[in-house]
Amino acid sequence: MTGLLEQAVRRPESLSAQQQDALASRIIENIEDEEVWERRFHDNPGVLRSLAQEALDEHRRGETRPLEELIG
Repeated sequence: MTGLLEQAVRRPESLSAQQQDALASRIIENIEDEEVWERRFHDNPGVLRSLAQEALDEHRRGETRPLEELIG
């Protein structure tokens, strides 16, 4: 385990058990999501290429908005 990960694991010690469980659930969910994406693109690299092409086509058709509009 890296030093940064050890630090991240120690920080929630001061939280309540309920807060720790909620955090643990989010971490596990995030790891599982990453594994799904990794498998999806590893098993079929054309999927990522297809998604990228779709995004470019939408942008060329003017169907996208600048990120600043969405988060600004």
